[in-house]
Formats: sequence, C-alpha cells, structure tokens
Amino acid sequence: MTKMIFVNLPVADVAASTAFYTAIGAEQNPMFSDETASCMVLSDTIYAMLLSHEKFASFIPGRTIADAKTAVGALFALSVDSRDDVDATIEKVARAGGTADATPVQDHGFMFSRSFADPNGHIWEVFWMDPAATAGDAATMAVSAA
Repeated sequence: MTKMIFVNLPVADVAASTAFYTAIGAEQNPMFSDETASCMVLSDTIYAMLLSHEKFASFIPGRTIADAKTAVGALFALSVDSRDDVDATIEKVARAGGTADATPVQDHGFMFSRSFADPNGHIWEVFWMDPAATAGDAATMAVSAA
C-alpha cells in the first residue's frame, strides 16, 4: 500500500485558507471538508488538512497551538519537476496573498528551492533537485550543498 501524508494545520479562517490553497493549485476534497476542516489535495499522496483552531485543539488536549507567524514548529517541503516550477509556484503564492521567499532562496546548482508562508504563517519550501544528482553518492551531495 502506498503511504500517504496528511499535514494537519491550524488556521484562523477555514474558508479563506481553502481559497488560498485552491489559488496555488490544490484541490479540495469535499468528502473530508466542512465548516471546521478543509481537506486540500496537493498530490495523490499528500494532503493538507486545514483545521479551525477549535478542531485542531481537539486533537491536542492540554497543549497550546503555536502562532505560526511568530514561531516555527515545522517546515514542510514539496518537490516539483523543474526550477521553473519552483518559480511558478512562488509566483502563484504571491498572487494568492501568501508571503513569497519566507526564508532565503537556496541555489546549490543540483538543487534549487524557494519558500512561502501561507496566510496563517505556515512555511512551505518548494524545491527541485536534479535527477542525475539523486543517483549520485548522498555523502558527496551533502558536502557540496554545505
């Protein structure tokens, strides 16, 4: 069975967050969406669950929801097929109201990445890696990236 990932994100406004993710190319799965949650399909195996603060809190009793605009608890990275796709994704983000280049642009030749923050402050990195580099020695790639 293919493994899937569901990234659960607390959001201030489910409808506004759904509109943002739709604008950058995600599709909503209505079967798992209502006024408290929106299931956004990023790929066949990756989903972002946009949850109202109340719904998100129900999964973490006794813990506080971090404000992603002031603290970072996670950084999510999504691969794309080309350097141009990295730039095109960040352009969509900027048009949709997200923050482009929320962290410094990284260009290591064999790997190129840019990031964005969604309207709730969650940071996503969009990256391309040369397929020829992935066939090489991982230790060599790590040294050349440093």
